[in-house]
Amino acid sequence: LIDPADATDTGRDEIAALAASFHVAPPAHSRLGAMASALMTGQAASVCAFSSPLLKRRVASLLTERPISAIYAFSGQMAQFVPRETRARFIMDFVDMDSAKFAQFAHDTTGLAKIANTQESRRLFAFERAVAARADLSLFVSEAEAALFRKATKLDATQVDVLENGIDLVHYDPAVPRPPVGAGPGPLIVFTGQMDYPPNIEAVRLFATEALPLVRVRFPQATFAIVGRAPTPEVMALAHRPGVKVTGAVDDTRDWLAAANVVVAPLRLARGIQNKVLEAMAMAKAVVVSPAAAEGIDAENGRDFIVADGGPAQAEAINTLLADANSAFEIAQAARARMMVRYGWSARLADLPSLLGFDGPPGARAA
Repeated sequence: LIDPADATDTGRDEIAALAASFHVAPPAHSRLGAMASALMTGQAASVCAFSSPLLKRRVASLLTERPISAIYAFSGQMAQFVPRETRARFIMDFVDMDSAKFAQFAHDTTGLAKIANTQESRRLFAFERAVAARADLSLFVSEAEAALFRKATKLDATQVDVLENGIDLVHYDPAVPRPPVGAGPGPLIVFTGQMDYPPNIEAVRLFATEALPLVRVRFPQATFAIVGRAPTPEVMALAHRPGVKVTGAVDDTRDWLAAANVVVAPLRLARGIQNKVLEAMAMAKAVVVSPAAAEGIDAENGRDFIVADGGPAQAEAINTLLADANSAFEIAQAARARMMVRYGWSARLADLPSLLGFDGPPGARAA
């Protein structure tokens, strides 16, 4: 059951090869429509944003037509499509505790934004707690997220567990040649992400204004490439600053990762495990991360990546890496090795069949 925004032709083909069936459903509301619906219903706006009567009917039909023994819902907003009364085992993969994210937004904002984020955090937590109460098991992407949820809900480890992210080590293979990206003659610093997402916007703005100028004092031709779709006007405006390039959507982020001398993830607000960091490390890149972006990743600071807090510290770490190619290479190789040992999908998903209740050969399909 897929959002059309993520259902490219290639994606559809890949899913069709794996699934007995799949359904693409457009959300019923725009962003403003979701906010209006939240005001009228008292629900969280981020839940209303993904509502779809068509999808609800499709799920109900599937459960009637087929012997579904397990339902796996990925991300909290999808829980609204799981019927309250079902015989199937219900696994709720929240990934992150989204209500905590909105609580942090509320902490960092003022005025109407603070009021709106506080309300969203409260409503979303009530939704998360109710979903967890009826799920057979709730999953989070890191022990830190799971522990936070257990503390907030008073649920225990038998009800709230961890299923970590992994990385496709074949897809993210640094040995595969990549086409050049034309980023300029100097060192290339790369950030990847969805560029209408507020934490990403804040991260690149602070890096471009606080860290990059300090890097360019020592490396005047250094370029900071902001790579990701849907850049907002605020992000686009950064391209007017010396050394900043905003790419918008690209065919393949691996091309930019391969070209990078250093990859950065300077997020002040981050939940769970940052895929962008795993991807860069899998591509054998020296990565400089904020403490928030490093949280939940089982890697050693100074060996597998560099943790630096704030613009000056990040600039110092990057300048050290750019000045010492051997050190940067060692960290990059250690990053790739750590991904291979710790984050390959086969290892990360080894427990999934038992979580779904398929301890032996499955007799019925999961939805």
